[in-house]
Order: sequence, then structure tokens, then C-alpha cells
Amino acid sequence: MQQNASQPSGVGSTGQVEITEQQKALIGQLLQKRTQSGANWFLWIAGLSLINTFAAAMGSNTRFIVGLGITQIADAVAAQAGKSGNPVALAFDLLAAGIFIAFGLWSRKRREWAFIVGMVLYALDGLLFLLAKDVLSIGFHLFALYMIYKGLRAAEALRKLSPAGAAGPGGFSPPAR
Repeated sequence: MQQNASQPSGVGSTGQVEITEQQKALIGQLLQKRTQSGANWFLWIAGLSLINTFAAAMGSNTRFIVGLGITQIADAVAAQAGKSGNPVALAFDLLAAGIFIAFGLWSRKRREWAFIVGMVLYALDGLLFLLAKDVLSIGFHLFALYMIYKGLRAAEALRKLSPAGAAGPGGFSPPAR
């Protein structure tokens, strides 16, 4: 690379900043952690929704605000129906949580579509709290969506950083040790 005397070190002739392979690997590791962190929110949402379900089945009024509103509605309907509604609500809640677990696992594999579809579903779920005027749950849904979005952005950045055909999930290959 020819260096122009007026350009700082690390800047190529096109004005683009050039990074070393080691720096690229470190950036990739950071982006991978951010991707995983964003994806893990789907798993937390599913798990806390199931805890809410079991708490409701035991007659508790305590709920996690990060849980799904749709499962809380199913639990409330089941409570009104009596014991006959509990198995149906449990099956519905397990299905809803299972969907979010699947989105979490797919997102951990950097499937950008899973981030997007999961975020849309969680945003729609948040609208239920808007109807109920539950400001705290709405706020937490927005916070969780932001954290998931950060994971999506990291997955997109990893895709752009990774050379096509490189080893590893999504094309990113960390440095050999």
C-alpha cells in the first residue's frame, strides 16, 4: 500500500480506514456477543412468560412485565373458565413460549429474519398492553424490542464484516488459536 504523506497511518489511498485481521476478529467477537445478547431476549421472554403461566395456575397475582401479554390473557380467560380452562391455557402458553424460544435459537444462529419476525410479534403483543393501558409493560416491551434490535444490527454488521464462504456460522470465522 502506498501511503500519502498527508494521510494518517491506517488510511488507504481511497481514504478508507484499513483494519488489521486481528482488529477485524475482535470486532467480529464483539458483534457476535451483541447478536447473542439480542437473541437471548427471546429466550427470557419465553421463560418469564412460562413462569407467569405457572404463577397464574397456582393462583398468584405476581407477574413479570417482560412476559407475553397474550399468555396473560389466556391465563385470565382460563381463570374465568375454572379448572376446565387450565389445560387449554397451558397448551396455548406453551405454544406461544415455544415460538419465542424458536426465534431465540434461530436468532442466535444469526438468522436476521427471525429477529425481524420475532420483533414484529413481540410489538403486536405489546399492543395488548396498550389496550389495557399498562404503561410499565409497554415501556418494558419497548426496552426489550430495542435490545433485540441491537442484536439484529450486530447480526447485520457481522454479515457485512464476514467474507463470503468463510467458515463459521454466518460466514464469520474467529482467528485460530
